Amino acid sequence: MTVGLVPEIVLSAEKFSALRRDLHAHPELSYEEHRTSRIVAEHLQSWGIEVHTGLAATGVVGVLRCGSSDRAIGLRADMDALSVSETNQFSHTSTYPGKMHACGHDGHTAMLLCAAEYLATSRSFNGTAVFIFQPAEERGAGALRMITEGLFDKFPCDAVFGIHNWPGLAAGSFSVRSGPMMAGTAGFQIVVQGRSSHAAMPHLGVDPIAVACQLGSSLQLLVSRVLNPVDAAVLSITQIHAGETMNTTPESATLKGTVRAFSSEVFDQLETGMKRIAQQTSAAFGATAEVTFSRNYPPTVNDKIQTDVALAAMRQVCSANAVSADAPLTMASEDFAYMLEAKPGCYAFLGNGVGTHRL
Repeated sequence: MTVGLVPEIVLSAEKFSALRRDLHAHPELSYEEHRTSRIVAEHLQSWGIEVHTGLAATGVVGVLRCGSSDRAIGLRADMDALSVSETNQFSHTSTYPGKMHACGHDGHTAMLLCAAEYLATSRSFNGTAVFIFQPAEERGAGALRMITEGLFDKFPCDAVFGIHNWPGLAAGSFSVRSGPMMAGTAGFQIVVQGRSSHAAMPHLGVDPIAVACQLGSSLQLLVSRVLNPVDAAVLSITQIHAGETMNTTPESATLKGTVRAFSSEVFDQLETGMKRIAQQTSAAFGATAEVTFSRNYPPTVNDKIQTDVALAAMRQVCSANAVSADAPLTMASEDFAYMLEAKPGCYAFLGNGVGTHRL
């Protein structure tokens, strides 16, 4: 049954909106979130929350205990910005050239601080709330570093939850799904080694550009003809580098790109297939190929039980038609996936409206 928005939080909206705008005006890149971390720690301390700093360099963890239960949940917000130049003209536009909160992590930070203040003031729960302010989501795998440095050993959690603003989804609505939610990502590099020759005498060399072009087409067959059609994946070649002059073929050509998929098994198939195609295709033309396949963020996979918990909470504050339990899969990736590998939990989308934007 819908209860509606928490009145105390509604009353504090203007204060946290101002905080969010201050963070937006002062964006900081991965592992450089010194000002943001200081602001977060100061607010948590002012509400009597136990504060720990320095985890993953600029990470902040707040711990709030209430009642007698030994249960604990983690609530996570990311803090870093992107290397993007802001062109907006509003009063809180970025004051740091070349840096911008283009992904909304300023909003995530403000939302979690708002929740922390409410829980610290109302103390309307029984157990422990762990507020996780994470650095370096955009690049640097801050979630993994926090875990590696003992996040869940020092601050045990039975479950962990995160949320991300989502453009294009109606403002104030929620969207989530059990199981895979966001794709994992991997990067690859293929170096094709040929033999240079004059462009007028290609028969005296082995043209690595020709082999690279052949590879560009052949690799797409992995997705369309090797994978099970129900296993979604994307393989994108985003860079090809070769040659320095117009009248000679180069010694080598390099292809780079990214792969997105929703399971480790699919990544295994793609990595094995890429190496096989690269080696055999290059050999057919007298060249060689070396493949480097680097797995980055894993797929974001929600736990069924914790997703049901999140859905119940969403339905308490929103009408039924504003909560979707069947969010579309997205090929975007998120390093909260590392936390979901360590603990059961749920990651959801919060709609921030359908607006005009420029890619």
